[in-house]
Amino acid sequence: MSALFHAGISGARGRMGRAVSQVLDARDDVVVAARFDRGETADLALCDVVIDFSTPDASIALARACAERGGPAMVIGSTGFTEAQEAELAGISEKIAIVRSGNFSLGVNILIGLVEHAAQRLDAADWDIEVLEAHHRRKVDAPSGTALMLGAAAASGRGHDLATLRTAPNDGLTGEREVGKIGFASLRAGGIVGDHTVMFASEDEVLTLNHSAIDRSLFAKGAVAAAAWVRSRGPGLYDMQDVLGFRQA
Repeated sequence: MSALFHAGISGARGRMGRAVSQVLDARDDVVVAARFDRGETADLALCDVVIDFSTPDASIALARACAERGGPAMVIGSTGFTEAQEAELAGISEKIAIVRSGNFSLGVNILIGLVEHAAQRLDAADWDIEVLEAHHRRKVDAPSGTALMLGAAAASGRGHDLATLRTAPNDGLTGEREVGKIGFASLRAGGIVGDHTVMFASEDEVLTLNHSAIDRSLFAKGAVAAAAWVRSRGPGLYDMQDVLGFRQA
C-alpha cells in the first residue's frame, strides 16, 4: 500500500459512487474524508483528491471550486461534456491535477491501444470501422464515453480526429456507407454494465475487438488507482494511459 491519503467522493449515492465507496472502505491507505452529491457542499480542505462520478455540470462546478483553492486533485468519470465544458476543464487543469476518463478499466485502455494499431494497419479504403456499445437502461448519454474514446483511437490510427471521420447513425434511407468513416451504434437495456465492440469489416473478412464489463467494481478500482496516482501530480489533464504508464512523458 502507498502512503495514507484522504479522498472525497462526489456523486456518492449514485451507482458508481457507491462502488467507489466500497473499494475505498476496503483499503488501509485511504481515509474517506467526504461523501456528497449534487447540490451538497463538502469541506474540500479535508481531501487530497476527489473522485467524481456525477454529471458534466456538477463536475465542472466542483472542478472550479477545487481550482479556486488550489486543490484537491480530481478524478473525473462523468461523461457527456460539451465542447465548451471540455475547453473549460482543460483551462482548470492548468491549476490542479485532473485524471479524466470515460472508462477506468485496464482492459478497455489496452483495447484502445489495440484499436489504434489495427486502424493504422488496415487500409481505410478496404476496411469499415463500426463501434458498438451496450449499457443499462439508466444511462443518459449515447454513444458512451468509452465508445467515443475507441472511435477517437481508430481515427487517430488513420491520422485524423474523430470529428472528421464520424458518420451519423444508420436510420431510414441513408444510401451507401461512405468510405473511411467511423460509425456508432448504441443499445440501452436492463442492467448491462458495459459492453464495447469495435468491428473492422472488409469485403472478405471481419476483425472484432471486444470488452465486456462483468462487475461495476472494476471501474471503481481503476478510479481509486487513478486517485492514488494523481494526488501527488502537478497540474495537468491526465487520463488512464498516463496512470498505467502507457504514455511516455
